[in-house]
Amino acid sequence: MNRNVIIDAPTSTVGTLFTEKPMLSFKYIDLFSGIGGFRVALDSLGGESVGYSEIDKHAVETYKANFNDPDHHELGDVTQIEEIPKSDLMVGGVPCQSWSVAGQMKGFDDPRGRLWFDTIEMVKKSKPRAFMFENVKGLADPRNANELNLIIRSFEEAGYLINYKVLNAFDFGCPQNRSRIFIVGFQNKYKRHFSDFAFPEPQEHTLSLVEYLDGIEKEDVKKKKFSVDELFDGKVPMSRNSFQKHDEVNDFFVLCDTRNGHTTIHSWDIRETSDDQKAICMAIMKNRRKKRYGKYDGNPMSFEDIKELYSRAKIKDIESLVEKKILKFNDEGKIDLVHSKNSAGVDGIYRVYLPNSEIFSTLTATGTKDFVAEVYVHADTVEGYKQKFIDEVLKKGKLRPVTPKEAHKIQGFPSDFVIHEKDKHANKQVGNSVAPPVVKAVAEQIIRTGVFTN
Repeated sequence: MNRNVIIDAPTSTVGTLFTEKPMLSFKYIDLFSGIGGFRVALDSLGGESVGYSEIDKHAVETYKANFNDPDHHELGDVTQIEEIPKSDLMVGGVPCQSWSVAGQMKGFDDPRGRLWFDTIEMVKKSKPRAFMFENVKGLADPRNANELNLIIRSFEEAGYLINYKVLNAFDFGCPQNRSRIFIVGFQNKYKRHFSDFAFPEPQEHTLSLVEYLDGIEKEDVKKKKFSVDELFDGKVPMSRNSFQKHDEVNDFFVLCDTRNGHTTIHSWDIRETSDDQKAICMAIMKNRRKKRYGKYDGNPMSFEDIKELYSRAKIKDIESLVEKKILKFNDEGKIDLVHSKNSAGVDGIYRVYLPNSEIFSTLTATGTKDFVAEVYVHADTVEGYKQKFIDEVLKKGKLRPVTPKEAHKIQGFPSDFVIHEKDKHANKQVGNSVAPPVVKAVAEQIIRTGVFTN
C-alpha cells in the first residue's frame, strides 16, 4: 500500500483498550487471520504470533502494514499447510458465509463450510493447549444443530473439552449489533483449567455512535418518554429487539414500503403525493400479505382489489404512482410496490441511524444500505419526530454512509491501526474481521485459568 490511513478511536473505549500491561507471554497461531483482528487483541495480552494463515492478498497487505514481523510467519493456504509450529493457543475466524442467513446457510454443502475440517486438522498438528474460533451466529441456529454437534464431536475426538457461546460485540464496547459464536477448547489434560473457564459477562458502558463519526458534533439529547399507545397503538410488536425501548422513539429510521411503524418512512412519505395516493399505497402495504391475494408473503393486487380496499382509488392515481416509481405493473397487469422486499429500502437506503444512537447495524463484507444522519432530530410528538426526520435529514440530504475509517472504529480496532488505501478492500476487510474487544475479553478468561502457566 502506498499510503497509510490512521484511525482515531474514542479514548473512552477503543483508544485505551489495547494499551494495558500484558498479562503474560504465550505463543499463538492465527488461522484465517484477515487483517489481524485476533492479533490486535492477543498481542495486547502478551501473545506472540508464531504463524498466520490468510489467502486474500489484499488482507495480507493490511496485515503486514500493521505487524512488523521479520519474516511474517506466513503459513499460506490452510488447506495446503503440511507443517505448522507448536503453539499454546490457536485462534481463527473460520469463513462464515456458509452458515449465515445471507449466505443461505448451505453449511457443509459449501466448500467454505468444510474449512472447519481443515481447522480441526491444524489443531491436531499443532496441539495447542487451548483454542478459540469465531463464526457467525447462524452456526448456532437450531437448523445447523447437526453440523455444530459434528464440529464439537470432531474436536472432542481430537482430545479437547469444548464450550461455546454467542456473544455480541455491543456488550464489549463496540457500537454495533454483531453477534458471533465463539468456540473455546482446552486439551483434555487441562480439565481443571477448563472447569475454571467461563465466557465473559457483558460489560456496562454507555455508547454513542457520534463518538465514532467524523465531522459531527456531540450533542446532549434528552429523549422524551411516550406511552405504548402513542408508539404502538397499545401493542408492542414482537419484532422489536433489545436495543429498542418500549417507551422511547427509535434512534434510527427504516426506509421500507412493506412495513409500518413510528420510525418507518415510505417512498410516498418522501415524494410528492396526494392524500388519495398515500391512502392507496397504505392500503396495498397493509393488505398485500393476505392469503386472499395470493400465497406469497407479499402479492400483487388488481385495480379492483385496490378499489375494494379504498373506494376513492382512481386509475390515474395508480398511473401517477407508477411514474413516481412507487408502484409498478407486473406482466399480468397487477399492481405491486416497486420496493417490494423488506430489506430493499428506498432508493438504495434501508436504515438511517441518528448520531445519538447507541448502535450501528452489523458491518458485512458485502457492504450495507445503512446510513448515518449528519444532524440530530428533536420533536415533542411521534408524528413530529418522523416529519422532522423527513424534512431535516432526507429532503436536505443530511445523511451519508459510514466511511471505512469509521467502520474500523465501530468494529473496535485501535487508533493506530492502518487500513487499506482502497475503500472497497477496506470495507470488505472490516466486514470480514472479528471485533478485537470481544477476542480480548474471551482471551482474558482463557488466560485467567492458568492454562498457559502450568
